[in-house]
Amino acid sequence: MRRRHFMAGLMAAPAAHAATKRSIDCGCAPLAQAARGPRPDGADAFDSVGTKVRITNVKVFGVSLTPDSDRPYVFVKIETNQGVAGWGEGTLEGKAAAVMACVNDFRDFLIGADPMQVEHHWQSMYVHSFYRAGPVMGSAISGIDQALWDIRGKLLNLPIYKLLGGPVDPRGVRGYYHLRGGNTPQALAETREIAKKNGITCFKTGIPGYYEWIETNAKINRAVKGMQMIREGLGPDLDIGVDFHAKTSPSVAATLVKEVEPLNLLFIEEPCPPENVRAMARVAKRSTTPIATGERLVAAYSCRELIESGVIDILQCDINHVGGITALWKAAALADVSGVSIAPHACEGPIGGIATIHVDAAAPNFLVQEICSGVEPEMKEKVWAEWLGFPAMRMVNGRFPLPDKPGLGFELSEDALKKYPFGGTRPMARVFHDDGSVAEW
Repeated sequence: MRRRHFMAGLMAAPAAHAATKRSIDCGCAPLAQAARGPRPDGADAFDSVGTKVRITNVKVFGVSLTPDSDRPYVFVKIETNQGVAGWGEGTLEGKAAAVMACVNDFRDFLIGADPMQVEHHWQSMYVHSFYRAGPVMGSAISGIDQALWDIRGKLLNLPIYKLLGGPVDPRGVRGYYHLRGGNTPQALAETREIAKKNGITCFKTGIPGYYEWIETNAKINRAVKGMQMIREGLGPDLDIGVDFHAKTSPSVAATLVKEVEPLNLLFIEEPCPPENVRAMARVAKRSTTPIATGERLVAAYSCRELIESGVIDILQCDINHVGGITALWKAAALADVSGVSIAPHACEGPIGGIATIHVDAAAPNFLVQEICSGVEPEMKEKVWAEWLGFPAMRMVNGRFPLPDKPGLGFELSEDALKKYPFGGTRPMARVFHDDGSVAEW
């Protein structure tokens, strides 16, 4: 938006909004006008200090790249009376329809409000819901918050990372890919050469298998040898993170982290469920390898005990679940004052990934950014490029380039999403041990 249009918008009166019919057939639900009035409760108090820009519409889209996807994207679009729209993402694996419904529940908090008051809207959605947010509400808030920041950046004609005070590194945001194509010596050697050619400095892989609370020595040995083979195949110079994915109990994890110390891993991720802080502390005491966790946490408040207890070295909140840019930025600041780095999780769609890069670029304690892709682009990334017009979440010389356009740095057409209609919520994998008991995965 040009400055003269923005300034005109600041002086304009809010437009009247006709009610629209809710539609769920295509996975898109346009905002209906609240019956009680055109403004949210409490909005009038800010008229003397706010702008005349008003939220006129909120839409939520379910987008399934494949009909059986367990993580159809949940995209949020917020429109304003100045013609500026913001996009956000609240994708939640296995619970897409629930998040879409929750976004719709927040309509009364937004319609007629000033989108520039991002913090106020975050507080209202979180606090006025009374029951504290879990992953469904956290993901809904995340999508809305990202869209509000996108609008804010576009209206002020700045990329979001510059609004946050960045960048801290002009080269861009360091990232890592996931290992793909097998862990054989030949495959690992090929990956090592590709990494060298493309300036990639880091990879992440997972621990093999599933584990009982007390495991056999044979199974533990197989896990250790698997990690040793990856280190040998990739060589000593590449950084390697290993995701335990909370599949190991504290007792098994404590054994494994001690055994793999000689591998000089960049981090061990989620050695046990993150809500069990004392168990995580037991594991951390056994090893000098940095401990990372946080992708399942919601709001900065949930990170406090892990950080203040000195249990973790790296915080990995997901911008699509923790509460958007607002919450990830606060969690990063909370970690920073305690000497904890951030390496945000990102295994959903492109909007959340791009939003995360903006936070990374401004955070002084940023370490490395995940993308759940391999060194070769996958089908999903080709679709992302089709939507956004550039190769989203692809590194150049081992780094994600800094966006240079206002807001999140892209425009997206609703029509582009119609090729991938919402296929409905699909459950995530359900894994069981040989005796039928439930396994962590």
